[in-house]
Amino acid sequence: MPVPPHARGYENFAGEIGRTTADSTPEWVYPPAAPAGAPNIIVVLVDDMGFSDIGPFGSEIETPTLDRLAATGLRLTNFHTTPLCSPSRAALLTGVNSHRAGFGFVANADPGYPGLRLELADDVLTLPEILRANGYATYAVGKWHLVRDATLHPGAHRDSWPTQRGFDRYYGSLEGLNSFYHPNQLISDSSAVEVEEFPENYYLTDDYTDRAIGYLKDLRAHDATKPFFLYFAHTAMHGPLQAKPADQAKYRGRYKEGWDRLRQSRFAEQLAQGLFPPGTEQKPRNTEPGYEAQEWDSLTPEQQSRFERYMEVYAGMVDSIDQSLGRIVETLEQFGELDNTIIVFTSDNGGTAEGGPEGTRTYFAQFAQVDEPDWERDVPHDDELIGTARLGVHYPRGWGQASNTPFRFYKGQTFAGGVRVPFVLSWPKGLPRTTDDAGVRQEYTYVTDLAPTLLELAGLERPTVRNGLPAKDFDGVSAVDVLRDPGAVSQHTEQYSEMTGHRGFYRDGWKLLALLEPARGIDDPRWQLFDVRTDPTELHDLSERFPEKVAELAAAWDEAAWNNTVFPLLTRQDLALRRPEEARLTDRVRILPGTATLERYRSQRLIAYRDFTIAAELAGFEPGDAGVLVSHGDPLGGYVLYVEHDRLHFTYNAYGREHTVDAGPIPAGSRNLTVSATVQPHLRWDFSLGIDGVQAATLPDQVQLVGMAPWTGITVGLDARGPVSWELRERRGVFRYTGALRSITYLPGAVGVPEETQQALDSEAELIAE
Repeated sequence: MPVPPHARGYENFAGEIGRTTADSTPEWVYPPAAPAGAPNIIVVLVDDMGFSDIGPFGSEIETPTLDRLAATGLRLTNFHTTPLCSPSRAALLTGVNSHRAGFGFVANADPGYPGLRLELADDVLTLPEILRANGYATYAVGKWHLVRDATLHPGAHRDSWPTQRGFDRYYGSLEGLNSFYHPNQLISDSSAVEVEEFPENYYLTDDYTDRAIGYLKDLRAHDATKPFFLYFAHTAMHGPLQAKPADQAKYRGRYKEGWDRLRQSRFAEQLAQGLFPPGTEQKPRNTEPGYEAQEWDSLTPEQQSRFERYMEVYAGMVDSIDQSLGRIVETLEQFGELDNTIIVFTSDNGGTAEGGPEGTRTYFAQFAQVDEPDWERDVPHDDELIGTARLGVHYPRGWGQASNTPFRFYKGQTFAGGVRVPFVLSWPKGLPRTTDDAGVRQEYTYVTDLAPTLLELAGLERPTVRNGLPAKDFDGVSAVDVLRDPGAVSQHTEQYSEMTGHRGFYRDGWKLLALLEPARGIDDPRWQLFDVRTDPTELHDLSERFPEKVAELAAAWDEAAWNNTVFPLLTRQDLALRRPEEARLTDRVRILPGTATLERYRSQRLIAYRDFTIAAELAGFEPGDAGVLVSHGDPLGGYVLYVEHDRLHFTYNAYGREHTVDAGPIPAGSRNLTVSATVQPHLRWDFSLGIDGVQAATLPDQVQLVGMAPWTGITVGLDARGPVSWELRERRGVFRYTGALRSITYLPGAVGVPEETQQALDSEAELIAE
């Protein structure tokens, strides 16, 4: 019988409906299925790794897994990305230029303009969304950094979180950086993982790898054929640099000759491997003011000894990444799926200069770029602690220039040192190498090309709509022709770049570049012109010789900037602007015992640049009660208020310098214990401790924790995750409070630091979060 017109719910049913199943036929609706034989896809994205840091690109660091993949796969030696982290990740995952995707900067700002929305827009499709629509399982592990820092907390919307952008499962850090031994917060799918104390021998890269392999094993136990996409975005090599003891020891003594000779030896190896045409030159070191690296032989023996240690740690971390990839490759071999898996390995930008000329053993202190007396950017610590869980270190920029061999400049700049990165691709089944193909491709390719390239390789279609909106078109173009044919010419013929006033424009082998010069203003570039077909290392400025080409490309940059939502150009001070609603993050807050560790940014807003009081409310102190009342931070900086032996103690960790004050015995029945901070000149705090309203002790003249510090958020009733005081953790563990703690209340007071100083510190903090 026909379905009557007033019936509802049958509109799209393709079977037949009767009154009973005897006169009805069923219809089943199936989810999308990938084409038969569709390849698995793995994209491994490393953070802050320069062009020369792996064996296939000239490094002495042991990377046997990458060596193996490159030996049978392809190396793209002219692959470019954006100068910073979040923009590169947005471009890679969307195929859309970073400003059009909303990421003209890292996700640690909020200036309020379209190109710097710093969250993915509703009309921007991501690669995992496309692949999932084509029947793929989709997994992400590691660093995300496509969520504004003000929206990391559980009360915020999650529109730009991984599981809302196409990933079935996610495990990692939403932040731009993290400790490798004591991550401040990890996310599983869409919720924070509650961790009080990380296990002995914990290491973040291993944790990510365990989770990635677990996802793949789980999939294959339930579905033997469904293809998968794994996006493995390492937190390494971003500082603070920390390596496992065995990996660090492996490179002990290997860098005694210093960064100048390392740069030479890596370049020689690159030429021997055919990565650059004969006659390519290399500048021995960066010499431009503010970017220069000291000559290694001019350093003191003490400096050389300490600087070697930084590079040993860095090498151990690169080695660890290769070990991680090796474990994934081994898993694929166990499945019998290595031949039909596309594996891509690349970096988000070049090596960094953030460690300054001398590096640092106190990571967050390094970035207080204001002129304050007695500010220690490198608090002295025993060199034996470099690379361990106890310190947050970064190498001097001389190692950054070696990382970027043979190019000039660093992460953050639009010159090749900031944007030209290693790229290895392996797919034995779909891109087999012939005996006369060395596997080296020197054609220009760009980070936005990856998404369309992978889709073409896999034979998949891209949806045209997202959330009912027309999806933004790809800006990238497929590089499949270049991959398949050593003689093919790139179809990506021009590309703009811009980052905090640094500019670049590529067209048909010409490259126009400009470094921001603050004295000239952000919209007055001093252009340099290079023919990168004959001068790939950008050494010979041809701007005076070819002024008409400069004018042509400058006009093209301007047109591309308007076409890609680059304007308005923002200064570093502009990037410190935050939306007015963030004022709520400084409201008084009462935290009950058992509350999960507060997110880092929310926690920091309660104390940044201001007076504040922390009040611990007890039901009534009883002799023998002991433990941590409140903690905020970790070994890189923070504070902890605790009771031990019936006495009130406060430890302040000023970027690794610990100061403890004993406020004396706590009378039985006491109900209110407080610590108050008062802002003093030169970025200092004076602290006072109180017991039932009576001042019991003071700790004056302590440097403020600013920028990204404290890194771990506020915990009530114990010192969770990374210890504020290493000595206290060794004695007492997380030291859970045993008494009747009712609440901890934060009472933020007046801001006492000038606005221009705050802006300078905040903008610097944003840059280190890249």
